[in-house]
Amino acid sequence: MLNDMDRNTLFHEYYKQWIDVYKNGAIREATMSKYLMTQKWVERLAPQLKTGDLTRTVYQKLLNDYAKEHERQTTLDFHHQLKGAILDAVDEGMISRDPTRKAIIKGKTPKAKKIKYLNQFELHTLIADLDIREEVNWDWFILLVAKTGMRFSEALAVTPADFDFARQTLSISKTWDYKGNGGFLPTKNKSSVRKIQIDWQVVVKFSELVKGMPEDQPIFVGESKIYNSTVNDVLTRHCKSCRIANISIHGLRHTHASLLLFAGVSIASVARRLGHASMTTTQKTYLHIIQELENKDVDLVMRTLSGL
Repeated sequence: MLNDMDRNTLFHEYYKQWIDVYKNGAIREATMSKYLMTQKWVERLAPQLKTGDLTRTVYQKLLNDYAKEHERQTTLDFHHQLKGAILDAVDEGMISRDPTRKAIIKGKTPKAKKIKYLNQFELHTLIADLDIREEVNWDWFILLVAKTGMRFSEALAVTPADFDFARQTLSISKTWDYKGNGGFLPTKNKSSVRKIQIDWQVVVKFSELVKGMPEDQPIFVGESKIYNSTVNDVLTRHCKSCRIANISIHGLRHTHASLLLFAGVSIASVARRLGHASMTTTQKTYLHIIQELENKDVDLVMRTLSGL
C-alpha cells in the first residue's frame, strides 16, 4: 500500500496509511486512538504539506504549532508518534534526510495537578457507609479498589479464580474492555501483572461473596454495558452522605497509595502494588506526598542526631 505513494503524497495521507499498515492490530486500542488523534492534528496543522517537503525547519514548525495548544509532554508524545513514520519515509526515499533530527520540544507550562485523595479517617468513614449485601453490587467494587489500589479496568476483570484466600493474595493478570465490546484484555504493561496481598477482612468478605460463582467469569460484569461514570456516581453519593471530599474511583487508587506512603511503606513496594512500570512513575505521581514525608524525615534525623 505504501509503495503506491511518492514524495508528492500529502503527509497526513501517508501517515494515515502508515498507521493502518504498521499499527492496526499490533497495538492496544487506547494507543491506536492516540495515533489516530495525531493524524488528525497533522491534517489540521499542515493540510497541504507534501511528504517530500518535510525538512527540519518544516517539521520544527509543525511541532511548534502543535505545542501552542499542548503541554511539553504531550508534544513529546506527538513527536514520538510521528518519528517512526517519518524514518520509514526516509528509508523509502520519499524524504531525503531525517527531519526529526535535533528536534526541539516545546509546550505550554503544565497546570499544577492536585491529586484528590482521602485521609485515613475519611476512607474509614466511607467504607463504613458502604452497603455490603449478600449479592454483588458496586459497593463491593468500591471496597475492593480501596483495599487494593487496582485500576478500574483491572478490578472489573477480577474473577473468583484470581483470589487465593489461603495465601491472602489476589492475582492481577488482565483487564476488562469496558470502553469497547467487553471481554478480557492484557494489562497496561508487564509490571501490571502482579499479586497483591489482601487483608483478612477482604478474605472473609469475598470468600463468602464468590461462593457458587463461575471461577473464570468476572465478578462485577453483568449483561449490560459498564460505564466508569456509573460507578463514580455511586461513589459520589457515598462521599456526600459521609460529608467528605468527593473523589472518583481513580481517586481511591490514589488514596490507597497515599495511605501506604504515609504509613512508611517504601516507594518500591507501593510501585509494585500499583503495577507501575517503574518507581519513577510513582515518584512523579506522588511527589507532593513524598516531599511531605522528606520534611518529616529531616525532623526525625535532627532529633536523632541531637540526642547523640
